[in-house]
Amino acid sequence: MKYNTAMKIAITGKGGVGKTTLSSVLSYIFASEGKKVIAVDADPDANLASAFGISRDEVSKIKPIAEMTWLIEERTGAKPGAPGGIFKLNPKVDDIPSEFGYRFDNIILLVTGKSKEAASGCYCPENVFLRRLLKHLMVERDEVVIVDMEAGIEHLTRGTAEAVDAFIVVVEPGQRSIQTAITVKEMAKGLGVKEVFVVANKVRGEKDLDFIKTGLGDMALIGAISFNHAVMEADIKGISPYSSSSATVDEIRAIKIKIEQLLHEK
Repeated sequence: MKYNTAMKIAITGKGGVGKTTLSSVLSYIFASEGKKVIAVDADPDANLASAFGISRDEVSKIKPIAEMTWLIEERTGAKPGAPGGIFKLNPKVDDIPSEFGYRFDNIILLVTGKSKEAASGCYCPENVFLRRLLKHLMVERDEVVIVDMEAGIEHLTRGTAEAVDAFIVVVEPGQRSIQTAITVKEMAKGLGVKEVFVVANKVRGEKDLDFIKTGLGDMALIGAISFNHAVMEADIKGISPYSSSSATVDEIRAIKIKIEQLLHEK
C-alpha cells in the first residue's frame, strides 16, 4: 500500500484523557520509520516535552512561540498586547521549525503556547501569527506533523482544518470526556473537517469499551489503549511511554496502521 508520507494529524480531547501520550508515541513511531516529524504542543498547559522524556533542565530552555513577543512584533509589525493597529496577516513563518524548534531523534518539537495578553480567538498579532504558523505546518510542509491541541480547535482556521488528514479526539470512560468529543465533532464540521476519528484511552475492559461506543453513537472509533500502570510510572519518572511500555506502543502502532488504512481507502 502507498500512504501519504507527509501525514498531518491533529489530536484533541478533554484535559487528562491521554492525548499527549498518544501524540508523543505516534511521533516516536513515525520517526522510528525514518520519517521527519514536527510535533506541535498547541495546548496552553504544555507538557508534550515531558511526554517525550525530555529532562526538566532541557524543558526549561524551550520557550513557547507565543511568549516570543519580539519575534511576533518583528514578523507582524505590531507589538503583542497592543490594542488596535495594523499588522501583517501573512507573516514569515517558514523558518520557525528550524530556528526555534527543539530537535531530537528525527523529531522537531515546537511549543506554541498561548499569549497571556490575547483573549481567546482575538484578532490580534499573537493569534494571527500562531494560526499562520499552524497553517504553514499543515499545508506547506512535507514532514509528518502531529499537533497536540487543547480541548477545542480554536487555533484552526478553515484552510488549516481542511488540510488535516486525521482529526483525532481522545476519550476515556466518562460522560464529560465523551461530551467533549461530540462537541469537538460539531466544531470541526463547521470548519470543513469531513470526519473525526476517536481513540479510547485508559480502557480497563470490554465494559469500558462498550460504554464509550454507546456514548459516541456514530462517531468512528479507530482503536483503544488499555489502562496501563507503566504509563503512569513513566509520567512520574519523567520518561517517555514509548521507552517504558511496549504494550502501549503496540496498541498505538495498531492505531497508526488503522489511520493509514482509512486514508488509503479515501
